Amino acid sequence: MQPVATPTFTELTEGRPVPPMAARPGPDLAAAEFTESEWACAGEAVSYSVGELPTNGRVVLAEADSAPYRTRVLVRRPAADRFSGVVLVEWLNVSGGQDAAPEYTYLAEEIVRAGHAWVGVSAQFIAVEGGDAAVGMGGQTGGLRAQRRARYGDLHHPGDAYSYDIVTQVGRYCRAAGGSRDGAAPLDAGPLAGLQPEVVVAIGESQSAIALTSYIDGVHPLAGVFDGFLLHSRGGGALPFGDRGRAAGIAAAVSSQTLLLRDDLDTPVLVVQAEGDLGGLLDSARARQPDSEKIVTWEIAGQAHADAYQLGELAGMVDCGGAINSGQQVFVCRAALRHLLTWIDGGARPPAAPPVEYDDEVVPGDLGIGRGGVRTPAVEAPVERLVGAPYPRSAPFCMLLGRTEVVPDEQLRQRWSDRDEYLRAYTEATDRLIAEGFLLADDREEILADARPERITW
Repeated sequence: MQPVATPTFTELTEGRPVPPMAARPGPDLAAAEFTESEWACAGEAVSYSVGELPTNGRVVLAEADSAPYRTRVLVRRPAADRFSGVVLVEWLNVSGGQDAAPEYTYLAEEIVRAGHAWVGVSAQFIAVEGGDAAVGMGGQTGGLRAQRRARYGDLHHPGDAYSYDIVTQVGRYCRAAGGSRDGAAPLDAGPLAGLQPEVVVAIGESQSAIALTSYIDGVHPLAGVFDGFLLHSRGGGALPFGDRGRAAGIAAAVSSQTLLLRDDLDTPVLVVQAEGDLGGLLDSARARQPDSEKIVTWEIAGQAHADAYQLGELAGMVDCGGAINSGQQVFVCRAALRHLLTWIDGGARPPAAPPVEYDDEVVPGDLGIGRGGVRTPAVEAPVERLVGAPYPRSAPFCMLLGRTEVVPDEQLRQRWSDRDEYLRAYTEATDRLIAEGFLLADDREEILADARPERITW
């Protein structure tokens, strides 16, 4: 066993930064007394050797070789007097060929109003060195080094096999920054200097959630760095451990053998899945498992893997054969984070949710929307048909974006006598879901403003 490794941080100030891809602008950080900084994170990371992955998730790893790395870490943090004590470490997503921060997009409002710190890690090879985009238009994309040599020219990544330990080392730094766990003094340098972290949680969406599944099953029992995990839209397979000198193949990862989350965890894991994740490319239905002492899963009915909220203004510009999914998973994700932190702190576990009804495909219910699952107000009081699967014969870019279909007026007339009835039902659904814990009271006005009475024209 090699000595416990901690990285060194150097703030990046030369040239202009390349922020993670985000179609939707986040909240005004300066107005919220947040600051953003970017750092080179350097150290020596280990890789792991593993035999055949067991389906039950009880992965046994052994440290293999090690290699030097120097990657990018982006930090958005509040002023010390606003800090909640929580640090969220996002494994940035590279399915588009460069870093993206989808989980920050969904959670930004909750992060800012709660005063959490967010740390985005360029964990994977493609982020730094460039490579093939798994989604979008495809083709080769340039990494950080190629995009801004003045700022990122000294970065280097030894391959995705080392990503796991890179994330561990960033998490370890976050734990040490407060200095309180082991009686040590707080760190006076680095991106979290001046804060007192108490809880460190790893978060990730899509490819990053697949990577964190592998991390939880194999690395977390060895490292024990994170206090909890929020997995969003994981697939049924696992990211491999052996990609040295190259990027992991995400297509092979999502189609790899089924990997459950190990059932002997001592750390809370909350899994949030969209209806659209169950089949198709992600095929997560094969990795379903019942809730257990440390694992809770929420599946969101009528929800696609990615949606109009995440795409922001771009949602109306993509040609997918019709409007893409406009589900309300953003509100469920915010509630999930708050529940997870309460659970980590010794409070109540998140409420249990029924699964989406699925039998080789989603079982349709009212207005053709999937039955079961966490049912947002847009699903409980529908005026549109929300579907997790893409339009038939749509472009590859659209495979994860789902559908929002117009419901004929005659069907809506059978359900709603007028706008007032619809709005009453929508409001009642909102308040019931808040009471059940799947939405936050803090989001009530935003959720109510998301109603669509204009669809009722009589």
